[in-house]
This record gives sequence, structure tokens and C-alpha cells, in this order.
Amino acid sequence: MSAAISSLVSYGSDSDSENESESKTAAGKVDPVDPDAMAHLKPLQSEPTMTLALLNSAPEVAVKEGVETGVHLDPALKEVTYNPTFETLFAPEFGPMNPFKSQQMSAPRNMLSGFAEPAHLNNFMFEQQRRTFSTFGYALDPSVDTHNVSTTSYIGSVEDAEKNKGLTVFESGHTKSEKRKKVKGGDAGEIDNFLGPWAKYADEKDAAKPTEEEKKELDEILAKRQKRGKNEEESPAEEKTILHVKDMYDYQGRSYLHVPQDVGINLRSAEVPDKCYLPKKQIHVWSGHTKGVSAIRLFPSSGHLLLSSSMDCKIKLWEVYGERRCIRTFIGHSKAVRDICFNNSGTQFLSAAYDRYLKLWDTETGKCICPFTNKKVPYCVKFNPDEEKQNLFVAGMSDKKIVQWDIRTKEVVQEYDRHLGAVNTITFVDENRRFVSTSDDKSLRVWEWDIPVDFKYIAEPSMHSMPAVTLSPNGKWLACQSMDNQILIFGARTASG
Repeated sequence: MSAAISSLVSYGSDSDSENESESKTAAGKVDPVDPDAMAHLKPLQSEPTMTLALLNSAPEVAVKEGVETGVHLDPALKEVTYNPTFETLFAPEFGPMNPFKSQQMSAPRNMLSGFAEPAHLNNFMFEQQRRTFSTFGYALDPSVDTHNVSTTSYIGSVEDAEKNKGLTVFESGHTKSEKRKKVKGGDAGEIDNFLGPWAKYADEKDAAKPTEEEKKELDEILAKRQKRGKNEEESPAEEKTILHVKDMYDYQGRSYLHVPQDVGINLRSAEVPDKCYLPKKQIHVWSGHTKGVSAIRLFPSSGHLLLSSSMDCKIKLWEVYGERRCIRTFIGHSKAVRDICFNNSGTQFLSAAYDRYLKLWDTETGKCICPFTNKKVPYCVKFNPDEEKQNLFVAGMSDKKIVQWDIRTKEVVQEYDRHLGAVNTITFVDENRRFVSTSDDKSLRVWEWDIPVDFKYIAEPSMHSMPAVTLSPNGKWLACQSMDNQILIFGARTASG
């Protein structure tokens, strides 16, 4: 023991010689019971020492073992392409919440209106109560035990539930009414006596004769209808005119039909201007009619006057230049005026109205020269533009005919009867040798003047009725307004489409 102690004491010396000498001297001096020899085995005495604080500035990073493994589903997904486990489906959501979602929006929902807990309910029972509620206004309360049904077991119209004794649509107590009995038809083998399904009902009456009071009422009604019809057919409306300007003639004795020369435009010139421009602003509004305007016509050649017809049964003549006044009103139709047409000189014009009358008027004096009628409604009227045939005009009628009148004899001189519907328009083409007509029968027909058979007929399954037709200024084309939202162009020179 003493040798081991001595070796420990000598540990760490500079040289072996020193260790040896020291060990020798020490060996002679060491006391086995020396307390200093056991000092390293004793606990250290507490002395004032300085301690250092440890500062860890590195962030906490989860190690691989600490990260939760597994696949998390995005709650916004509408379709899952694999078969997830229960833990994956019901795992809590990760990540920050949407701060703009309200409490109601963030609440769980499994249907458009919210969250519905699944419940065991028979589909037939649910549909039965739903139909009962939509039909009768009441249904069983699902929160009440259905074994003990009472008046408190229903929701909705409880009174109807008591009245119908809680019957559903599948249990309704409506009984079918008894069918009317028919007279037996006899044996099918007997042809003369067999009635079959054509047999009369047992309580059916063959004829119902009116009583004497009913007879009197019917006779009065028929008499009124006949009397009213006679008045309409026999007596046309009274014609009159109203002059709205003070002086009909100027200081030289010229009426308003005279073409003005002080408007800054040469209205007598037949030359077409070099350039034409689209209108850029509204210049004037002519107001005077109380109902819809059916047609407007400019004065021939000069265009300094405007003639308008209206549904208020009146025809008015307006100034186009100057003060743009209403010059004259022509009154002579008892129903709405459908169409108007000037002659070539503008001194006369025709009007067609729903009172079954066509009337010829004097533009200057406002006098009605002559009425024409064939007891049918005229839809359109046109003078023959040829200077030699100004005494003839044609009118498209409601009875599918085009009627030609002679003003001198006041009689019908020709009828063009080939259309299958009311005639809407008449347009002269090919230097006035022919005219084109359109009708409600969705066709277009070309006629030779004074020949009552159409020599060209245009009709296709895709065509519609064309209530308005106009001829181009060069006379080559016809522009037709079609009722299928299109404008159809037809060639007028060759009379081909």
C-alpha cells in the first residue's frame, strides 16, 4: 500500500532519476498513517469559484424522428385518387387558418345549407311526408313518436290534417266519380244495330231548345249584329279637312305645293349630289299624331312636303323645310290608316284604311275625290308610276288578292289572285312594266302589268314573311325586310333572286 502511494506521489516528475531519488527519500520519510497521503480521496473543500452561463442561440429544429409521418389531405379537395386510411381522413388540419372566414363559414358542413347528421329514415316515408306537405300543407312531425299520433304530431296546416284525418297523398280518401253509363251498343255481329264506342250516354239529351226568354235575347243580338254590319258596309266615314296655316296661297297665288326656292337647296335639280353623308344629329321632331304612325311619304321629285298616316285615323301633311309646320290634316277614315301613296305629280294621293275603304284625296284642297271599296281590308296601295297610266292603281287586300282600279270609271278592272295569304307590299320594277308582291304566305311573286298570272314565284322553306320592300335608286336591287331578322336582297332587273 505504501509503495502504491509513493508511486502516485512521484507521478509527474521531470526525470526518472529525480523520481528514483525522491521515491527513495520519500520512502524513508512516509508515514503510513500520514493524513496528507489520503488527501486525494477526500472531498474537495468548497471554495469561491466563478461559473459561466451557457447561451444556446440555435433554433429548435425537429429531428427526423420527431416529425409526424403520414399523408395529410387538403380539406378543399373534391376528389381523392387513392384509398386513404381512417387516421388520414380524420387527422386535424395543419397550417394557419383563414382569417377572413366567419364562424359560420368555418363551421363543418356536409351539404349546401350546413351540417346534417345522418339519421335512419326510410326513403319512402320521407318522400311520402314531403309530397303530403307540398300537396295538403301538413306532415308528421319527425321529432314526435309516430306510434302515438295526435293533433300535436303534425306540422303545417293542423286544421287540414284534422279534416283529412292525417291521410297522406298515397292514402287520400278521394273516390273516383262514377262514370256515365252509355247505351249498350248491341252485338258487334249486327252491323245495323251495333253502336260500339259511338253510343250515346244514358242521360244525354239530343237537343237543347232555348226558352222563350232566351229566344228573345238571341233575336235581339242577331238584329243588332246585322244592323251594325249594314251601317259599316253602307256608309263610309264623313270626309273633312283642317288647314293649320293662315294663308294657303302666297302673294303670287302659289300654294304650299309649289317647290320653295329660298331654302338654300335647289330642290328642282334632278342631279344626284357628288357626296352623301350619314345624318349626324337630330334636326326636328314632327309631333301631332296621337297614335302610332303607319307610313310616311315624301312629296315626289322635290321632297319639300311630308305626308304621314297614323293609327289615329288621320293623315297629316308637314313642311320639311322652314318652320316645319303641320299644313293640313285629312280626316275621312273611321279606322286606322294602313298605307298612303302619292301620284307622280303629288297633286293627289291614295289612302288605305282598316275600315275597308281606299280614298283618293286632293293634296292642295284636302277634298276627298272618290272612295273605293270591295268590302275587304286593303293592306297596301300603289299608283302605277307610268305617266300614261296615272289613272290606274293597285291595292293588296286581306283576301289574298291584288285588285286594280280605274279612277275614271271607279271600277275594278283586274284581279291578281295567286297568293295564299294577305298581300303586304307591291313594288314596281323593270321600268314599271312589272311589279313584285309579298304576302303572308312567305312568298314573293313577280307579275306582268295587266296579266293576272304570276310569271315568277320565289318561295323556299327557309323564307319568312316580308312586310316591307324597297327598290334601290338604280333600280337593280330589291331590299326586303324578312321576319327572321334578316334583310334579303333580290335582283330586280332579271326578276331573279
